[in-house]
Amino acid sequence: MSNVNFDPLVPGETADSLQPSEQEDSTFAEMLASFEQQHADQASAETVNGTIVSVQPENILVDIGRKIEGSLPIAKWRETETGDPAVGATIAVSVGPRNEEGYYELSTIKVERPKDWSGLQRAFAEKRNISGLVAEQVKGGFRVDVGVRAFLPASRSGVREMADMAGLIGQEIECRITKLDVEKEDVVVDRRVVLEEQEAQKRQQTFSELREGAVVRGKDRNVMDFGAFVDVGGIDGLLHVVDMSYSRIGKASDVVKPGDELEVKILKIDPKSRKISLGLKQLQEDPWSVAARTIHTGARVSGTIQRLTDFGAFVELLPGVDGLIHLSELSWDKRVRKPGDLLKIGERVDAIVLQINPSERRISLGYKQALGDPWDEVPKKYPVGATIEGPVTNLTQFGAFIDLGDGIEGMVHVSDITNEKRIDHPREKLSKGQPVKAVVLEADREKRRIRLGMKQLEPTTVDHYISEHQTGQTVSGRLIEVKGDRAKVQLGEGVIGTCHLKPISEEAGAGSRQKPADVSSMSVMLAAKWKQGEATERTQEAARAGQVRSFRIAGLDPAKKLIELELAS
Repeated sequence: MSNVNFDPLVPGETADSLQPSEQEDSTFAEMLASFEQQHADQASAETVNGTIVSVQPENILVDIGRKIEGSLPIAKWRETETGDPAVGATIAVSVGPRNEEGYYELSTIKVERPKDWSGLQRAFAEKRNISGLVAEQVKGGFRVDVGVRAFLPASRSGVREMADMAGLIGQEIECRITKLDVEKEDVVVDRRVVLEEQEAQKRQQTFSELREGAVVRGKDRNVMDFGAFVDVGGIDGLLHVVDMSYSRIGKASDVVKPGDELEVKILKIDPKSRKISLGLKQLQEDPWSVAARTIHTGARVSGTIQRLTDFGAFVELLPGVDGLIHLSELSWDKRVRKPGDLLKIGERVDAIVLQINPSERRISLGYKQALGDPWDEVPKKYPVGATIEGPVTNLTQFGAFIDLGDGIEGMVHVSDITNEKRIDHPREKLSKGQPVKAVVLEADREKRRIRLGMKQLEPTTVDHYISEHQTGQTVSGRLIEVKGDRAKVQLGEGVIGTCHLKPISEEAGAGSRQKPADVSSMSVMLAAKWKQGEATERTQEAARAGQVRSFRIAGLDPAKKLIELELAS
């Protein structure tokens, strides 16, 4: 029912002197005023049981058995009650005057107001709470009706902000007498101590009801860089920044702000210190469970560089799931000294999953593998016998390493560096950075090894011999090995040729068939034999190792360093 202003009777007028309509209006006004006055007087001390009929965001409407409902602020409900208000529930309330909206102002105070001075003395002695109606604001505090006039200091009113002081006027409060002088009729009350005790009791009750693992609703009360303090039923719990999100965050304010209502999980309760640890990310699925289902060894993945360290780079693959690219997996080129030489924070990269261990929350990634393995092209690019050129990158006791590009190095063994003389260390002939030419002696992709030789490109005595002789030229040499119709001939120091031998019987038979024996020519043959001496005998003599014979060069192959010979006639 809305408020209606009625004009009172003018002095000297009677109800009979008014017109019928005026009489009816006047009578109704008098009745309503009397009714409201009667209930206003009763409201100053009356406590009734009401039924909740509606729950609104800021107020609860309660049926108190009158034509107009009462309004109870939600904040008042939470001062004395636990849990949320429910429609149909019964609640004991104190009834105050009507507010601007026409509803009776209600409070949940359940203490009585003393009826006389003896009642005040008992309440003071027993330190018992009493109820009172805040009548007005005065200098330094408030005047409160507790059966007699009492003073409530502003500092003990429980109101923190000066702007909120006026809102206390007309409210039924619960307080405690801190000073009582009957003779001077001086009474001082304290509301703050009552509120603090109620809050402590409420916190204790709430604390006893909390359980680890439970999910509760709370309100973010304060935010610091390291976390947020969340009010869960009057008790502050710490929501640490590491428990806000599985993703890496810099500070708590990136996720929450004061006043936010959150659903959090109780992680730990310490009864001794009364500390409560809360978690927000624990209400979500563990991203490592997702990673175990979706990320597999050998898969190509994409992520963002989150951190760079001396030993590698961390890549975020999923919120809360980081993989590590170790320094050794950044490039096929071993000269990379730190991840920052190739990558930067915030950069999105592709990588290959080398290993995943969800139980240990580890994923090993390879960056260079995503770029392609240059060793796949080694058999085609560096076949055996191919000539390469590159700078010397490193010298060791056993050999020198040559840079072939794309992070591939070949090794020249110390014994393959030169033909000139035996050396003990590669630095006797080479230095770092020196460009050299070499021939590929071996290329093993599986072992990732390329063996090179430098001396194989140096001119040898065979090269010099071939360059100084021609096919058809007659030379002398020593037979060093005879096997069947093939023989090895030493033509000089380090120069070996191969000779094809013709059987003597074939040579003799061929001669007899070509020309019949002529007795008259015997003298000529004997003369020739005498002139040629032992050389003629040796021509017809079977070839054997150790002989020095004359040979005709049948063929020269500089590329293969081959010399083909045949016996000179």
